[in-house]
Parts: sequence; C-alpha cells; structure tokens
Amino acid sequence: MAKIKNTKTELKAQTDALKRFQRFLPMLQLKKQQLQAEIASIAAEIENVYAEERKWRDSLRPWIGLFASAGLPADIVVLKSVKSTTGNIAGVPIPVYHGIETERAEIDLFDTPAWFDDAADAIANSMTFAARRGILERQRELISDELRSTSQRVNLFEKVKIPECKENIRVIRIHLGDESTAAVARGKIAKKRSVPADGMEVPA
Repeated sequence: MAKIKNTKTELKAQTDALKRFQRFLPMLQLKKQQLQAEIASIAAEIENVYAEERKWRDSLRPWIGLFASAGLPADIVVLKSVKSTTGNIAGVPIPVYHGIETERAEIDLFDTPAWFDDAADAIANSMTFAARRGILERQRELISDELRSTSQRVNLFEKVKIPECKENIRVIRIHLGDESTAAVARGKIAKKRSVPADGMEVPA
C-alpha cells in the first residue's frame, strides 16, 4: 500500500476515490452478469448448430459412402469467404455471421453421376456449419476475454481499492483526531501557563 499523507486534503481525496469506486462497482458487476449471460447464450447456440449438423449428417448416411468411391474432384466446392458484419454485445465488438461465398468446379453433366450436384451441396452445407461455429466460437472468445478483464476490475474494486480507501480514511481520521486533541491540550496548557497564581493574566 502506498504511503499516504495524514492531512485533510488527503482525507478528501480518499473519500472522493471511495465514492467513485462505489459508484462504478455496481456498473461493473452488472456488465459481468451480462457477459456471463451472453456466453451462456452463445454456448447454447453453438450446441444447437452441432445438433443441426448431426441431424443433417445422419440424413446423409444412406449415400455418404459414394463420396469415397466415386472420386469427387478435390475442388468441387471451394470456400471463397465467410461473410460477416460487426455487432456489439455489452460494449464488445463481435463478428455476426451472414453466410459464406463458395465457388464450384465446372462439372461435365454428361460425364459425371447426377448425384455430384447433391455432393457439392453437401460439401457446401458442411462449410456453412463450420463457418457458423467458427463465428460463434470467435464471439465466445472475445466476450470471454472481456469477462476476464471485467472480473479482474470487479475484484480489484471489491477486494483492494474500496477496502484500501476505507482503511486510509480510518487512519487519517484517527491521526487528525489525535492532532485535534493534542492541539486542544496544548492550548489549555499554554493558557494555564499564561495565568499567574492570583488569577490575573500576565500582560503581554
């Protein structure tokens, strides 16, 4: 703890700091709760995407074996970009998913099985699920970083700054009280010394 001056000026500074910390702490606590709720919401959304993907993959089981046996071109579908904009959650800028952009290889309709188009759609769908999860994971990462920072500030205010200010104020008030008491005592002693035995004050 930094050394403080036992003065009225320092007492005011410490009192003002305490009021400031006590005013900001509820805001930080509310933000912490909002961030925790958002993380839980994003986690649930990620699980929903996984559930959708599992259901979709189950629907492919009857013909998924064709993928391996038919020699699909490696570049039948190429992911060009993930489209997103910037949103805001509890003051944290986050990416918001808006789809993907893909490019499909040219397929000779006379020289390839009809289900190649279905296979290309399936690959594009797989890319979509991966992109959605990736954006949500990034959201969770950014908000989790902010939550750690906010939690640190809450702990700093609750466990360090506010108790420190209260202790400083207590110590300064004790010191100022002692000084005031000592000043009164010195005044009485000085006054007593200035009065002679007959009760008449000694002229200056």
